[in-house]
Amino acid sequence: MPLPKTEFIWMNGKFVKWDDAKIHVLSHVVHYGSSWFEGLRAYYTKKGTAIFRLTEHIHRLAMSVKIYRGEMPYSIEEMCKATIDLVRKNELQSCYIRPVVYRGYGELGVYPLTCPLEAAIGTWQWGKYLGKEALDQGVDVCVSSWSRLSNNSMPASSKAGGNYLNSQLVRMEALQHGYAEGIGLDSQGNVSEGSGENIFFVQDGTIYTPPLSSSILQGITRATVVQIAKDLGISIVETTIPRSMLYTADEIFFSGTAVEVTPVRSVDTIKVRDGKVGEITRQIQRVFFDVVENGNDKHGWLTFIDPKKTSKKNNNK
Repeated sequence: MPLPKTEFIWMNGKFVKWDDAKIHVLSHVVHYGSSWFEGLRAYYTKKGTAIFRLTEHIHRLAMSVKIYRGEMPYSIEEMCKATIDLVRKNELQSCYIRPVVYRGYGELGVYPLTCPLEAAIGTWQWGKYLGKEALDQGVDVCVSSWSRLSNNSMPASSKAGGNYLNSQLVRMEALQHGYAEGIGLDSQGNVSEGSGENIFFVQDGTIYTPPLSSSILQGITRATVVQIAKDLGISIVETTIPRSMLYTADEIFFSGTAVEVTPVRSVDTIKVRDGKVGEITRQIQRVFFDVVENGNDKHGWLTFIDPKKTSKKNNNK
């Protein structure tokens, strides 16, 4: 299904109509994948509409561009303001937000630095990425035959559009075999991440998650889970995860803007413990959704938007 349209897209400092937000077919990004993006959510909390970890996402966008010898054409503060203004202008109470920086129309060759850097932000209504029931029941996943990119070939710490060709292969393979998602291994055969999610394991009351050296994106929801675990007094360890742990862990769950905190109930048809959502996963979920649904935010993760300037007709929780 096509994206549900909103009225405006912010593009290079201006609000343009959805159907008028276009680039030239010979833009560098079309031919060489030279783009960097973020995914954020605005939630309609009990305290009003709020964007989750806005500044952190835009800062990561700036760092993604920097790795490729570029600089965002707008400051972090300007991009944050544009994001807030766009949600207001589109009268959305809850939505997905997609900022993107890309190399535009100029010379066309592998060398990119002669092409201008441009920026855009889109917003639209979007439900649960893996389905609403996934949060309560968990999902069935598989180990992909496709390895994640090695750190010395494509930097996983940059959320670059080109990296997601690999993610597409992982996800297409998983869905075509009847799974909700695929898990990629790193170049050494250790667990890396899903096609668009970080991953956590629970064993004997301790949470484990792969390190940055396992070709993972430095996830912002991942960092949120780490902080929640610390707040709850749950031990959390960042360490290399062998593939075998996918089949022996007491609990497994994904984290990410799209999936939020989604349990995994089986891997390669092998149940995670008894195939039911574990208690530690439930604890993490409860705190996370207390923040984004109730607005109980002690860490300053929410950027609130004046609820008087958002329309109730677009509430999509």
